[in-house]
Amino acid sequence: MRLFIVTVTLAASAIAAAPAPTFHRDVLPILQKRCQECHRAGEAAPMALLTYEQARPWAKSIRQAVVSKRMPPWHADPHFGNFANDRALSQSEIDTLVAWADSGAKEGKAKDAPAPLAFTPGWTIGQPDLVLEMPVAHTIPAKGTVDYTYFIVPTGFTEDKWIEKIELRPGAREVVHHIVLFARPAGSKFMKDVAPGVAHVPEKHAEDNSKPRKPQSDRGEFFGLGEGSGEMVSVYVPGGGAYTTRPGQARLIKAGSDLIFQMHYTANGKEAVDRSKVGIVFAKSAPKERVVNTFIANQGLTIPPGAAEHRVDARVILNQDATLQSFFPHMHARGKAFEYTLKLPGATETQTLIRVPRYDFNWQHTYQMTEPMRLPKGTEITATAWYDNSPNNKSNPDPTSTVYWGDQTWEEMLAGFVDLAIPADMNPATLKVPVKKAAPAPTETAAAR
Repeated sequence: MRLFIVTVTLAASAIAAAPAPTFHRDVLPILQKRCQECHRAGEAAPMALLTYEQARPWAKSIRQAVVSKRMPPWHADPHFGNFANDRALSQSEIDTLVAWADSGAKEGKAKDAPAPLAFTPGWTIGQPDLVLEMPVAHTIPAKGTVDYTYFIVPTGFTEDKWIEKIELRPGAREVVHHIVLFARPAGSKFMKDVAPGVAHVPEKHAEDNSKPRKPQSDRGEFFGLGEGSGEMVSVYVPGGGAYTTRPGQARLIKAGSDLIFQMHYTANGKEAVDRSKVGIVFAKSAPKERVVNTFIANQGLTIPPGAAEHRVDARVILNQDATLQSFFPHMHARGKAFEYTLKLPGATETQTLIRVPRYDFNWQHTYQMTEPMRLPKGTEITATAWYDNSPNNKSNPDPTSTVYWGDQTWEEMLAGFVDLAIPADMNPATLKVPVKKAAPAPTETAAAR
């Protein structure tokens, strides 16, 4: 017993003797690794955390945010999947930040600080090789509903371009709900009569929600795989990041393509002016693999009034081999949780790839797999969403309404974005549509008949 008491006493003495954390030695390395991507001038966070002078006034707030795990924002369930861009703090990092705040948030010695990180102002991808802006500035009214607005920007590309990194930057972040950037190939009929340099709002066809709809099913479909409006090459959402590729990979924008900015604005009570832009870093050489972005959707979703945990599935089957690399779940204000699962050809069991138990519309992440997964043709992928249409959801626009698929925030979406890697010369549309085989040439005997 005496030995035990002595051991505990010595351990307690060692803890008591441990020096209190200081900013330069202990805290700054954590901020650099986990926080400064957003907490710097021009980025999404409300304050910068680059220096002691900037961080010291926020010491208590930092403590509260990390203990509650509200910051850094990261919503994936740690029991499923491993992600290369995981922002979650380790318990050791949390303990260090808490101890720093509790011990007076001391500065320490400047010589203990790591070298400052180098950032390119206005970009997270470094200095782009090419920057393209919306052709005109666009005014967003203080009030009212703003329909999807489109802007066409010719690339001027005279040859196919392989893209290593691409980043959308909103001009008026406070009113930009999201941006989807399409690469429209030459000759496409999508918005072919819309001239560059103008804001275009497609003609809206009123939908009668009083008419009965088809029963909700789990049928899903891929969107944005090169058909119709072209291919999605980047997306901006609050909390989202740039689209990047791995070594030996790139995205393709073909010669003669136009970029189409699909802008979703949300009025916030104050008139704003937006002129969003995109930055592009070109690949240094032709890749072995092409990365394509698509999303799994179920446009037949129907959410009953007051439903606190309504489930909707969207199930698709890959028509070609592909490598799965990332996830980006997207819903609107009633979104509660999201999950991706798959079933390999011939398998009886379903595998959970990622689960987001507390979806946050204000922080929408792309979850990049540490180890991409090779999926054979015939793999079944399911994106599952849960919605809270009850009065308990503080973000719910109207818990008394039946909710259907729609563009606006008071409507809903089930959009399970994924990045898929395929051979560089493969047509991405064949991931969802079987390749049409040419009819065999007639034999002489058959021709004679």
